[in-house]
Amino acid sequence: MYAPAIRASNATAIASDAPITIPFELVTRHIMLKVKINNSRPLSFVFDTGDKVGIVDADVAKELGLKLEGQVHVGGAGAETLAGSLVKEATWTLPGLEGFTQPVVLSLPLGRMAARFGHDFDGIIGSDFIRQFVVEVDYQNRVLKLYDKDKFNYSGSGQSIPIQLNGQGFPLLNGEVTPISGDPIKGKFVLDLGSSGSLVLMSPVVTEHNLLSNGLRTIKAIGVGGAGGQSTGQIGRVRELKIGDFKIANPLTLFSEDKSGAMASRDLIANVGEQIAAKFKVFLDYSHARIILEPTPTFADPMDRATAGFVMTTEGKGRATVRITDVLENSPASEAGLQKDDILVSIDGKQAADPQISRLAEMFEKPATYKLKIRRGEQSLQMPLTPRKLI
Repeated sequence: MYAPAIRASNATAIASDAPITIPFELVTRHIMLKVKINNSRPLSFVFDTGDKVGIVDADVAKELGLKLEGQVHVGGAGAETLAGSLVKEATWTLPGLEGFTQPVVLSLPLGRMAARFGHDFDGIIGSDFIRQFVVEVDYQNRVLKLYDKDKFNYSGSGQSIPIQLNGQGFPLLNGEVTPISGDPIKGKFVLDLGSSGSLVLMSPVVTEHNLLSNGLRTIKAIGVGGAGGQSTGQIGRVRELKIGDFKIANPLTLFSEDKSGAMASRDLIANVGEQIAAKFKVFLDYSHARIILEPTPTFADPMDRATAGFVMTTEGKGRATVRITDVLENSPASEAGLQKDDILVSIDGKQAADPQISRLAEMFEKPATYKLKIRRGEQSLQMPLTPRKLI
């Protein structure tokens, strides 16, 4: 997400060599932290290497009575921009990190993302926070560990990967991707922990290298996007992704067809998201211009999840209504008879609104048969759904 460059306050130094451990929740493959603004109620903020400054949702800013000035426009994945305001005289704090504050810089309407998450989405923090520490991202244990950047000394089994921060504070690294048919493509990749995806190839690269030809097997991308709204493209696979000495075989890949926005960048080859990053412990050491990737025991696991073939969003009081917003043709969902705007009432007799939507999404990545109850207008329908691997 692009935001104006505004200097943040310095963090309080960590007094000991021991890291400070901050738990997080993983919601639709996004790292969610509990923060406070001006001693507010606990708020849910996304930790995002694809963001720079502290951002608060516009409705939350209004609820908290924050002082707003001017107008800014912020873009990201997708062709649109979000109109927001500058925030004055507000700081955010992270419970467990005593004495630390940073300014909240922007107010943006994030409700559309909250609906997709099925979870409160009150704001975003990014590189202005990360660069105050060495940040270890431990997906398996659902914790961040914050180290004193001046005392940090890594002695693990991982590999140090040089990075540079672009003008927006995003970490760029050298990588290589090998298409199913064709020679390796080398260039700059962005590490985007705010992306729930795997690998995205930018649309100019897709076009220049004619990557959607030669009979490549793909399916239409649905429910993909970011701050700039919906993205377009095809989901398939590449033969290999290489970062440093690490090689990941056959990763799921979004071949972007966007004409504008972040995924139409001519400066980058690809975007690396959570599904790749979660194969590692990731150490973000911006002060030494590096990240460290330490493979986890699941590093070699193939990306062979099943797919249901529909997109859900939440709405209404307490986000208790789960609506189908898109259905992929020739998928388990379309074959079961699901349609856009159907309301998902229950799954195997359990109310659909009871678990978070992220847990529903994880459930539909397993190739089991589920009994769905659907409300379509005045009709109540029962239908079996069996997700399967499509790519």
